[in-house]
Amino acid sequence: MTDVSSSAMRWPNQRLYLPAYRFADAARLARTTPQSVTRWFRGYSVPGHRMEPVLPMANGGTIISYLQLVEAAFVASFRYLGVDLDRLRRAHRYLRERFDIEHPFAAYRFATDGVHVLTQFGEEMVAVDQGGQLAMAEVIRARAAEFDYEDGLALRWRPRGPDSVVLVDPRIAFGAPSVQGVPTSVLKERSRAGEAVDEIAEDYDLPPSAVLDALDFEGVSPEAA
Repeated sequence: MTDVSSSAMRWPNQRLYLPAYRFADAARLARTTPQSVTRWFRGYSVPGHRMEPVLPMANGGTIISYLQLVEAAFVASFRYLGVDLDRLRRAHRYLRERFDIEHPFAAYRFATDGVHVLTQFGEEMVAVDQGGQLAMAEVIRARAAEFDYEDGLALRWRPRGPDSVVLVDPRIAFGAPSVQGVPTSVLKERSRAGEAVDEIAEDYDLPPSAVLDALDFEGVSPEAA
């Protein structure tokens, strides 16, 4: 794992930038709501005021890239902690300009030092005592632990934690959640068609435990399929 500097403005693998995830997909993976993700990328209006997006998105689209997906996951964690959107918006802008990085929330440096960076925008964003900052750091560390970093970039994501075999990698299965290259949606459909876990596992050369993990991620109970 390495740091990110201004020499790494844009990573070479174009799959990281291809639009691939709907807001609803991002919400499911980041464990938040589609409405929240929409606000983060498109902004929203309140009477007499327009709230700008937290995460930049060109041309008002509705499909985001893998790197934007990673950033949405970190925003979801900070929102869970009560960090307001304006502070996140200013932090994102500061990091883009300061380090010349297009998607700073997807960078290893942010994952390890995000709490410190954000405290530059006001101590009131967390509880004023040290315990509040420690609790915040723990939540962000837990989110960062879901990612495998290469060259300072969150390149692989295990959205249900590092112990899960479900993986999101833009280079595998077109970025869909997968298990050893098999999309979890495929395993879900096989199970819903009435096939037993052992049969599915044998067809795809997967351990039955991996199939069960995928079905749990998809919200499918083999007994109910």
